[in-house]
Amino acid sequence: MTQTPDSRRGAKSEGLVDGEFLLTAEDFRKIAQILHSYAGIALNEGKAALVYSRLAKRLRTLGLQNFREYCALVEDADALDERQAMMAALTTNVTRFFREPHHFDHLRDQVMPELAARARAGGRVRMWSAACSNGQEPYSMAITLLSVLPEAAKLDVKILATDIDPNMVAEGKAGCYREDSVSPVPLELRRRWFEKVQAADGRIWSVSPELRDLVSFRELNLIGDWPMRGRFDVIFCRNVVIYFDEPTQERIWSRFVPAMNPGGTLYIGHSERVSGPAVSTLETAGLTTYRLRTKP
Repeated sequence: MTQTPDSRRGAKSEGLVDGEFLLTAEDFRKIAQILHSYAGIALNEGKAALVYSRLAKRLRTLGLQNFREYCALVEDADALDERQAMMAALTTNVTRFFREPHHFDHLRDQVMPELAARARAGGRVRMWSAACSNGQEPYSMAITLLSVLPEAAKLDVKILATDIDPNMVAEGKAGCYREDSVSPVPLELRRRWFEKVQAADGRIWSVSPELRDLVSFRELNLIGDWPMRGRFDVIFCRNVVIYFDEPTQERIWSRFVPAMNPGGTLYIGHSERVSGPAVSTLETAGLTTYRLRTKP
């Protein structure tokens, strides 16, 4: 649908971005508020061009005249699907297998020996990929775990993988990746843990049944309810909290503390730092790696 002259009028004088649709400062404020309330992500006005370029496609798809109409749509209490679409459009899912490899080295060498011994003795071991994107992080965790505990399938060992974006969760469940995605996986590991397939969309590597059985994918909003009852021994929450404002970051770090077993390990992104009350209970255990203190 094309814009009418009235809908275009004033675009240059009022709009934050010169383009097909009018995006006013008030429109941007509403979009930023909705995104913050829904996903915890903070946007400043310097992101106006990004917001425009990402959401203009949604306006065309929906046949809307301007961003005011779009704001009215996503503000509707029943518009969950479009809020999810807006969030997906405004966020970038950057991930890869064994991203920040020092974390997986630490998991294998410093954390897994104790967890493997516990599992073999009949104990429970749980790990959580708290912003799993399309599954490359939790599958990297699973490969690392199985390198130390190959019999994990017979024991009480599980990895939870969650993400706010249902499209990413679906991709993780599917577990199929393109050649360039699996290139960080060493050849011997690729041969062991992946199967070559030929999919119509070009995804030619599928994770093995052993990996699939170890990882459970669920939708979860980090600033919403966490329905999990048990505690985790390992949490990966990397390169997502950086997009939150400081108060939201502090709340997330603090919420991880009661979700971890004493001595549990938290891995965070290379540009992130634990802040707020959680600092008193999480001690540094390596580069962007924290351990929950066993004693005050």
